[in-house]
Amino acid sequence: MQPALASAPRAPRNESVDLCRTRVYTASQMTRFFFFLFLLMVSLCTLGPRASFAAGYPDHPIQMIIPYPAGGQGDTACRMLIEELDKLLGTRIIPNNRPGAGTVLGADAAVRAKKDGYTLFYASASPVIYVPITNPEVVHYDPARDLEPLGFHFLLPTVVGVRADAPWKTFSEFVDYAKKNPGKIRMTSVGVGSFTHFAIELLQSITGIKVTHVPYEGGESVVTGVLGKHVEAALDGYGKFKPHVDAGRMRILLIDPKLPSRPEIPTLRQLGYKQSLPATWFALWAPAGIPDEAKKVLIPAVEKAVKATKPKLEQMGHICEYKSPAEVVKLRDEEYKQIYDIAVRIGLHKP
Repeated sequence: MQPALASAPRAPRNESVDLCRTRVYTASQMTRFFFFLFLLMVSLCTLGPRASFAAGYPDHPIQMIIPYPAGGQGDTACRMLIEELDKLLGTRIIPNNRPGAGTVLGADAAVRAKKDGYTLFYASASPVIYVPITNPEVVHYDPARDLEPLGFHFLLPTVVGVRADAPWKTFSEFVDYAKKNPGKIRMTSVGVGSFTHFAIELLQSITGIKVTHVPYEGGESVVTGVLGKHVEAALDGYGKFKPHVDAGRMRILLIDPKLPSRPEIPTLRQLGYKQSLPATWFALWAPAGIPDEAKKVLIPAVEKAVKATKPKLEQMGHICEYKSPAEVVKLRDEEYKQIYDIAVRIGLHKP
């Protein structure tokens, strides 16, 4: 009987083949690892600022409260700043227009917002100086305690503008007519208690004229009121009038402070008056008490964003010059005292 077949012997293990296969597998893993690392590095470089702040502030969109109508001068300047901050911070900044009450509605919304650095406020000096002095009953916050600046953006000269076909070719002619016809000239501002309202009252006090104040809701309405012949004159920032002056539709009779590009337009002091009109200035604010982590990111970003908007703003007739938060506090405090004293003297505030 033929013996049962024994099971076939297993082929001897080839150590060199196994080692080779192991090395090939390891090399493949390493190739994939380095390729993944390369993609990660490219992604980080592409993301830029967004990646650098991924672990901290900001990690979601920021709301920017703008107390002016969409399309107005303050709104336009703020959106320029937003465009730069978007790139620098690597997150969306969402504009939220809240006009009304001489910018107080927007300020009130800002101070009531959560103090986490995700609600910011862009505004002129009106809600922190002028309205609290001239119309304190509508202000339910303390500007010095409840808002802190993140940086100064720009200022614009204050001007008196009329239609190009107005009978007054100079400010002196305007003053003479206003004195002989008290109250007949209607002059617009952006709202009761606003900076422009205060400046109109101050202008009357300095020159001895009497005009009829017509408050509008802000934005370009003060200009359209003049162009539409609803009023005879407007007092506001130069930039708001510049396109209409360039197009030959309006004339500027007075400017404060002097604008180098328009040396022919006189200031009050050049005309022999002892006092000047204040200028409108804009800054970026936050509810007081936001985290230091947020301020450490926001303040240098604001400085860079302001400097990036300088060329465009100066083409519009503005004066763009960054100031630090400490400088804005100093400016605010000094101007508040000056305006308070003037307001008491001319009867716009009762101490």
